Amino acid sequence: MSAESPPGLDLARLRSRLDADRPGLVTGPLSARLIEGGRSNLTYVVDDGARTWVVRRPPLGHVLPTAHDMVREHTVISALGSTAVPVPPTVLLCTDDAVLGAPFYVMDFVEGTPYRRRDQLDALGADRTRRIAEAMIDTLARLHAVDHTEVGLTDFGRPEGYLERQLRRWGKQLDASRSRDIPGIDTLRERLSARLPSSPAPTIVHGDYRLDNLLVDDTDRVTAVLDWEMSTLGDPLTDIALLVAYTEGEALGDEISSVATAPGFPPVRDLVARYTATSGRDTSAMGWYLGFAFFKLAVILEGIHFRHTQGKTVGEGFDRIGASVAPLVARGNATLEED
Repeated sequence: MSAESPPGLDLARLRSRLDADRPGLVTGPLSARLIEGGRSNLTYVVDDGARTWVVRRPPLGHVLPTAHDMVREHTVISALGSTAVPVPPTVLLCTDDAVLGAPFYVMDFVEGTPYRRRDQLDALGADRTRRIAEAMIDTLARLHAVDHTEVGLTDFGRPEGYLERQLRRWGKQLDASRSRDIPGIDTLRERLSARLPSSPAPTIVHGDYRLDNLLVDDTDRVTAVLDWEMSTLGDPLTDIALLVAYTEGEALGDEISSVATAPGFPPVRDLVARYTATSGRDTSAMGWYLGFAFFKLAVILEGIHFRHTQGKTVGEGFDRIGASVAPLVARGNATLEED
């Protein structure tokens, strides 16, 4: 790792805040590196020669309203620390923009691999790939089984009207990132609005649950669930539907995720069936949820594309993400037509 400060992370200011809030924690000079692959918040590995931590902060440029909420991430990770859901122990939350230019938090480093590409799973073989996918589903079911009142998250969200607010929120995110014509996206938005379903009992919702937001160790055990910026209390079926959208999105390449094409990765019907059996939830009315998942994923990627066109992204692969948006919209419209 480099002793120089990477973009968005001033090591001297970070050290000063850690020394003030957690005296004695850091025992040597800090070095850091940006973790490649982040498509939203910036994630850094920080080391003092004895211990290793992870720092999360918002992107450097265009930040959408309500997105990239560091307080939200820190709150839910801290609350889940006592549950069966694996999360990193939290170290520090800082909401003073004067330190790094934006709120940030620090958590312990957890060993594990975030699998994003098919070739990563190819190297493991079909049997291990299947076990990892099943562990992913089982971990999601454990998250949805957590009683949010028992872990202090009673006020973490407003479950009533969740789907309507989600659709409105992502519509606003789309409007805030509009820089080009996207065929069919307004039609998809209108169709979803006209067919809102009734939600089951609310749970903690991750909001962006997929394999590369998990860390998996060498025994194929999930060691941590990461990237909680969109978590809230709401409809658990939105999580499983978004996971399906990531695995069904034929337009998605290595820049987003290609794991579903690996030998041994279960087909969508098996993933949903395992979630249904493990969680005990009714997943028979998935059509609307899948349509919404494709819409949400398209809006997320369009926001990343928008930041890229402004030159305000850090990392590689952003120039190709914009090409995935229109095919996702088409898939969403086709899903609603099939339902």
